[in-house]
Amino acid sequence: SSGVPYTFTVRASTADGLGPNSAASSSVTLVPTYIGRLWSWGHNTVGQLGSGTIINRSSPVQVGAGTTWLNISEGQYSTLATKTDGTLWSWGRSGAGDLGQGDLIYKSSPVQIGTGTTWSKVSTGYYVGFATKTDGTLWSWGYNNKGQCGINNIDMKSSPVQVGAGTTWLNISAGRFGATAIKSDGTLWTWGYNVLGGLGDGTIINRSSPVQVGAGKTWLNISAGSYFTMATKTDGTLWSWGYNSRGQLGDGTVISRSSPVQIGAGTTWLNVAAGQYATVATKTDGTLWSWGNGGLGELGQGNTIYRSSPVQIGTGTTWSKVSTGAYSTMATKTDGTLWSWGYNHNGQLGQGDRANRSSPVQVGALTTWSKVSTGEYSTIAISGPVAGVTPTGVTVETIDTTATISYTPGA
Repeated sequence: SSGVPYTFTVRASTADGLGPNSAASSSVTLVPTYIGRLWSWGHNTVGQLGSGTIINRSSPVQVGAGTTWLNISEGQYSTLATKTDGTLWSWGRSGAGDLGQGDLIYKSSPVQIGTGTTWSKVSTGYYVGFATKTDGTLWSWGYNNKGQCGINNIDMKSSPVQVGAGTTWLNISAGRFGATAIKSDGTLWTWGYNVLGGLGDGTIINRSSPVQVGAGKTWLNISAGSYFTMATKTDGTLWSWGYNSRGQLGDGTVISRSSPVQIGAGTTWLNVAAGQYATVATKTDGTLWSWGNGGLGELGQGNTIYRSSPVQIGTGTTWSKVSTGAYSTMATKTDGTLWSWGYNHNGQLGQGDRANRSSPVQVGALTTWSKVSTGEYSTIAISGPVAGVTPTGVTVETIDTTATISYTPGA
């Protein structure tokens, strides 16, 4: 974890395990320094790229010179991000207070929200923003006509407002007029617009405050799309609910669901990303899968065919993080490369042109991509930590024979 010191004491042993172990080494305290550069590309009519302009970009452009960006989320026309010092930043559209700046002024460069230094996770959706703090509290702001802020009313908020009094919020994902969240006890919660059962609570009733989905306590990862949600559990199973007109739920049908339904019998699902009408996910073996709308190549299958069940993309086994937006998808591999496919009218694929792609194509030659977030028609990503850069406070010692203490940034 960035900025958190870890202390190690090492004992070296002989190769055969029979000889005497060495004496304990002196303790070494590691204080890692995160090196995260921020990049953006795609649609930029309201400054959502943070480049200080409203010019579209078809290739990645670095946002400022900072190297301490940590968490990011690209929404409809606005962006949220945190830095390693715990500060919260936003830029782009602010017509409904969605930047959390206390005003309705658009910003084309990152601007800090308040002075707080304990912000953690972020998620931005359709004119609304969410963020958690290190104390486990959850905060929201922006457009709230369907109760999507989760604050028990439908009043627009232009500054962060706490969602309830809870202090155990862990993960949050904003969808289209709604949100889904997981608490530290593994329970699942939802609120906002509930068309076609998009909240997963078994009803079609809108909710302006968090409502628990079922009684389960094993929810792990979530991703809210356009009126539907995908989630994984700690046992590696995959679940979905909500709108399903293009097979985006992955259950082999086009029937909408108002409660979670398991996708197949697999128990190796890892990361999942829900978009407009499509879903992309990875498994623990590093394979990549997709389903839903494929009309613009957003499934990465090399064609424009819709899929109502998961289909593997290629044969690769080194896929890592995934993010899907309106009709385009981005993914990283374990070698640090970044790949894109789908709709590209605004240059959101980062390929230097506006041609659609129906199969994954590498974005540039950089091999240090660590995080990516795809919005409506734009993308934001972080490169780093940088391989070979030694974090502050790290030392290497030789003990007895040849034992060393090493640390990899971001590991």
